[in-house]
Amino acid sequence: MEALDFKIKEITKSYLDKLQTMEKFDGDILHSIPPIIKLLEEMFNRLRTFIVDYTFENENEEIRFFKEIKPQLFSKLIYYQTIYRIEAMRPNGSDEVQEKYIEKELDRLKDYFDQNLDFYQYYRTKCSHLDKLFFTRGESLSYPNLESFYYERDPNFSSHCDFKVTSILANDLLRIYLKADILKLKEHDSHVKEIQFPKIKETWTRSKVDLVELIYAICETNCFNHGKISLKRLADYFGNVFNVDLGNPYHTYVEIRDRNQRTSFLDELKANLTAKMDGDDNK
Repeated sequence: MEALDFKIKEITKSYLDKLQTMEKFDGDILHSIPPIIKLLEEMFNRLRTFIVDYTFENENEEIRFFKEIKPQLFSKLIYYQTIYRIEAMRPNGSDEVQEKYIEKELDRLKDYFDQNLDFYQYYRTKCSHLDKLFFTRGESLSYPNLESFYYERDPNFSSHCDFKVTSILANDLLRIYLKADILKLKEHDSHVKEIQFPKIKETWTRSKVDLVELIYAICETNCFNHGKISLKRLADYFGNVFNVDLGNPYHTYVEIRDRNQRTSFLDELKANLTAKMDGDDNK
């Protein structure tokens, strides 16, 4: 077992060190998560290559790998893939709309728990009498709600239930993330009140997409607080000052990135200001 632990640590250490740094992201989640997913996928490709050619010392070592080691590592990949899906599909709109969206995601976790209650109880109570069936390769097993994933296509890199354990661990992380998100949304009003806004608000009459494009440009240029301000807080400020509900600026940013002319509003601003200066020069 020591040899297996040493080799797995050797394979994963550099990836996990990079992951620790990358997890400290702040700001655009949809921009920050794909490199993390790519890193973890590369790590698992290396781990899979090793395990396919590795001969476990005994049955206990094989069980420990598929019951403990692989799920602990693999859960982070599932966690970040799920967060990316949630954030990519997050609706624009009020905090109330977003709260309902997050609560539906929490309901999904509850549904998964209900559907896999027997296995949850087996795993959480540290039972082991079915470990040979659940966590060794090649065993024939008829069990409800068996799942598969991309990495499970290779029977030499999967047992019947290691992905279930992976899902349990990923859901634990995801539940923490979602509950923290709801708490932030509930406290949002109090945070907004901390900012001093003008008593008379001017109304933004261009599109919300134009304003989000401007806010992202300002944020990336570190125009406020020497760059020490989150994009969400800056968007809240602009939305309140200019009397417009920007909803989820990250979602809008994805739309902007997909356009053929990504900086159309900024280009228009530059063209209009240049035209004015040229006109004033000719007076």
